[in-house]
Amino acid sequence: MTQKEFLNIVMPFKDKVFRLAKRLLISTEEAEDATQEVLLKLWNNKVKIAEYKNVEAFSMTMTKNYCFDKLKSKQAQNLKLVHSNYEEKNTPLQKQVELNDSVNWVGKIIADLPEQQKMIIQLRDIEDYDLDEIAKMLDMNNTAVRVALSRARKTIREKLTNTHSYGVK
Repeated sequence: MTQKEFLNIVMPFKDKVFRLAKRLLISTEEAEDATQEVLLKLWNNKVKIAEYKNVEAFSMTMTKNYCFDKLKSKQAQNLKLVHSNYEEKNTPLQKQVELNDSVNWVGKIIADLPEQQKMIIQLRDIEDYDLDEIAKMLDMNNTAVRVALSRARKTIREKLTNTHSYGVK
């Protein structure tokens, strides 16, 4: 299995692994470490990945077990106390730059969508209108609005993923 094939399998659920680790470990740094450990274990066992029926479910189970082991260890007891009482108020500059860049990319991608999808994304995800209200506003069937919204979101997700994984082989 090549690195690109591995990334194609793992990238769709990498963020889910992180969110689960973050919820269990509380600390962002610990969650990043847990995510990295799980992905590293998957990479080291990449030969066996084809044997798993559902790689995503397997990695979520690995994440859960890794986090529970981390919480049980003596080392984590101190970390748990620190992180439950301390909350970072300032976002690091690099993270702010990355977030702003992602927002700008989403804006560019939305601008390139077909007019109908652009309107539906704007009304639903930015203006927060109901699907029924959007259907009335655009004189469309409710099902057609849902389909267009789904296609627009899929396009945005795919283009943003391609942008963020640019140069990774």
